[in-house]
Amino acid sequence: MLIAANRDERADRAWDAPAAWWPDYPDVIGGRDRSAGGSWMALGPHGVLAAALNRPGSLGPAPGKRSRGELPLMAANAARAEAAADAITRLDAGAWRPFNLVIADQRCAFYIEALGEGRPQARLLAPGLSMVTSHPPNDESHPRTRRHLPRFRAATAPDPAQGDWRAWEERLADDSHEGDLAATLKVPLHGGYGTVSASLLGLGAAGERLWRFCPAPPGEGSFATLGAR
Repeated sequence: MLIAANRDERADRAWDAPAAWWPDYPDVIGGRDRSAGGSWMALGPHGVLAAALNRPGSLGPAPGKRSRGELPLMAANAARAEAAADAITRLDAGAWRPFNLVIADQRCAFYIEALGEGRPQARLLAPGLSMVTSHPPNDESHPRTRRHLPRFRAATAPDPAQGDWRAWEERLADDSHEGDLAATLKVPLHGGYGTVSASLLGLGAAGERLWRFCPAPPGEGSFATLGAR
């Protein structure tokens, strides 16, 4: 399983690079949001990866709502992606602002959609390459997906065994948009908001876990390996 992700956030929202930050989840590593204490992306001891995305119109916290940063930690701590997805779908979606959640391990990946009421809904992602934004997977009504999904499909897949991630690093650094900022993958800082970091992950069939992290917009900083097992 190979994962590539840019993190778009307010530039003034403080964060820490992925590490084991949480006493309640001592074996989970993830980037820590200092404001609410949760994570946008986390990797657990059994190789479960979980990443949260805001849905349209839901940026930032809201009074009376729990932090969506809890969700990747809950999910990543599970033994398998299936168990994590099942646990998330049992939650009350009304406790959080709307979110998309991607959960994956070396066997499979799930997309979970929560609309702010009822229960989150999960679906198994089909084999092959998928792209998730604030919209559902591979939804080409979103300019970013429409522009960049074909580019990822045409790019050479990473070869973690050889340490070769160049093609996907280049894709994550693509800030082209032809006049529509909603179509750019690396979002330039605009109004205090933009791409602040990036991740590349490999989850191997034998349980190997590799996380390469760039603590800056890709193309403006370097990827370094956090750990391999």
